Amino acid sequence: LSFLLETMMSYGLAYQEHQSLREQQLQLKSEISVAAKMQKTLLSTGKPNIPGIDIGVISVPANQMNGDYYQFVTDHENNFGVAIADVIGKGIPAALAMSMIKYSMDSFEENQRNPSAILRNLNRVVERNVDAGMFITMFYGLYDPDSRKFHYSSAGHEPGFYYNASTCEFHDIKAKGLVLGVTGDTTYHQYDMDINEGDIIVLLTDGVTECRLDEEFIERNIVLDVIRKYLHLPMQQAVEQVFKHFERLQDFQLRDDFTLIMIKKDV
Repeated sequence: LSFLLETMMSYGLAYQEHQSLREQQLQLKSEISVAAKMQKTLLSTGKPNIPGIDIGVISVPANQMNGDYYQFVTDHENNFGVAIADVIGKGIPAALAMSMIKYSMDSFEENQRNPSAILRNLNRVVERNVDAGMFITMFYGLYDPDSRKFHYSSAGHEPGFYYNASTCEFHDIKAKGLVLGVTGDTTYHQYDMDINEGDIIVLLTDGVTECRLDEEFIERNIVLDVIRKYLHLPMQQAVEQVFKHFERLQDFQLRDDFTLIMIKKDV
């Protein structure tokens, strides 16, 4: 009887502890859900309506919190800026870092929005305010409709693609630059590219190029083959179809946040 009594008491304490842990877990899930909704609201950005430009964008987190970020910026002269970034890290810390990047971007004056200056200023913000073990890759481009030039800089971000409509060929958008947050005095080189009618700029995060098939990463040329398949569609439909293709390829289980932007100069 004493043994049974002692066993029941131990069971009761264990059950009570289990219930307490379960309640804490449910509370944590609820708080993460609220944080994810807040992040979606804070980082929301609308597609600008620029004459002669067709834009498609999709960003899907692998988990509740998104470690990817994108933003569109316009000014009174119809210059069109696009930012895309990826935190090396996951969860709530990554989400907080993205919120900081977004509001830092919003604070810049219009005359300070050339790509090299944007990354240089953001690098100082990240270096001073983000944990030393967390880094951010970022690409920022600025399209000038008058000169038809696309100016851009990169902070260690995944190379995008440029589709030349006259030759029907893709080229890597190559740009060198240190990831944000390593050292506060980093400078970033600015590159220029002519954009003609029918040309397309493809920006992405490594969640697109590092999709896995049978535990192996797919090659970049496969990504290009899929994108090429949907070039005839409006850009928003194109990015959605590309996402659906890679979602099916991974049995609807994303292993990383997926962000894809396609910008086309209309004919």
